[in-house]
Amino acid sequence: MKSNEISEECATAFEACSEEEQHAVLRKVTFSSFLGNFIEWFDYASYSYLATVIAIVFFPSDDPAVGVMSAFGVFALSFLVRPIGAIFWGNMGDKKGRKWALSVSILLMSGATFLIGCLPGYAMLGVGAPLLLLLLRMVQSFSAAGEYAGAATFIAEYAPHNHRGFYCSMVPASTATGLLVGSLLATFMFSVWGADSAFVVDWGWRIPFWLALPLGYITHFIRTHLEDSPVYEQMQNRLKAAGQEVEHPIRTLFKKHFRVLIISFGACVLNAVGFYAVLTYLPNYLETTLHYDPASASTITTIVLVVYIGFIFLSGRISDHFGRKKMLIGACVGFIVFTVPAFILLGSMNFWVILLVELVMCLLLTINDGTLASYLTETFPTDVRYSGFALSFNLANAIFGGSASFISFWLIDITGNDIAPAWYMVVIAVVALVAMVFTHDHSGKKLDDVK
Repeated sequence: MKSNEISEECATAFEACSEEEQHAVLRKVTFSSFLGNFIEWFDYASYSYLATVIAIVFFPSDDPAVGVMSAFGVFALSFLVRPIGAIFWGNMGDKKGRKWALSVSILLMSGATFLIGCLPGYAMLGVGAPLLLLLLRMVQSFSAAGEYAGAATFIAEYAPHNHRGFYCSMVPASTATGLLVGSLLATFMFSVWGADSAFVVDWGWRIPFWLALPLGYITHFIRTHLEDSPVYEQMQNRLKAAGQEVEHPIRTLFKKHFRVLIISFGACVLNAVGFYAVLTYLPNYLETTLHYDPASASTITTIVLVVYIGFIFLSGRISDHFGRKKMLIGACVGFIVFTVPAFILLGSMNFWVILLVELVMCLLLTINDGTLASYLTETFPTDVRYSGFALSFNLANAIFGGSASFISFWLIDITGNDIAPAWYMVVIAVVALVAMVFTHDHSGKKLDDVK
């Protein structure tokens, strides 16, 4: 039976389906999760890789570094609403269903992203232009707060328990794919027209933001034609049989699972800083701080992202065999040991040395990133899974992730030391290591058994 011929009975009773039908449903779930998360991170990639252009449009300054820092400042400020979004979407995802939260959030997220591409610049609106940019980025960030957690939760609750790590790795793979496409687009525009050309400054930077609208609608359409996850439906059926319903997931999360929430937050901080530092900050670091050739920096970033996607799937599969805790601890130790020497080697200004260094850091990051999504879905029980994942992940990103690039530039500015960001990452890795030491490993456990 083909995927477009799946019976209505199968769509509403996943476990009663044939194996072929289950795989067809799982493919749809995975694809919609992949595409929704791709939109979010394609936007972030476009903003980061085109930050020098966005600085010209919205933050004109005699000092280019000040303009870039202002652009990343807006990026960081928009992340402050992510915990609020996480509480809202997590609560609704646990109360009304994963499908409902994901279907609604994608429309809001893609709409705000599209409108960013329509904004006039500082030359036309003055200070109103960056204020509108900040407002739309905050709306986008609020709606995106439930995307990563919801997508991973949706997949995890459909996936076979012994292959959960591999299937959940699709979510971080989609983030890397979004970054890759954003990098390729930026590299193409910079190579053909130049970073400060009239076309790129006036129109070129808008294209990736406009693409969010049609992609968001496609994702919404697919999600509205899926049923909620079998694990969530089973929980709802048990509650209905007992004459109960899911009430106040956030309150339950803080009351019964606060210790687990704190540990999960600690586990997420390395991913928050590492992801932005390795995949979005380093290209700007090479160009702005080390004055490395922008085209070469973009080429290195593109190569690293291609390898990163392959590493992600491998990491997810390995975590199914060796366990999430061992993988996450290994990533922490790797960042503690290697980060400072890596930044020193970046100063060589040698293409092949820089490429090798970024590939090693990329490998360390994928050990963390390819494992974290499945780890978080296995950490919280079904009634607060979406909320626990969303809040711990987004709180870490709000405090440490969105500010990673800004803090890195700021540390260099106040210390005069080009490798100051490396020490910041080492401290973050130590915090994550402490959290992982105290965590429990539920790798391969059926999600119904997580209490």
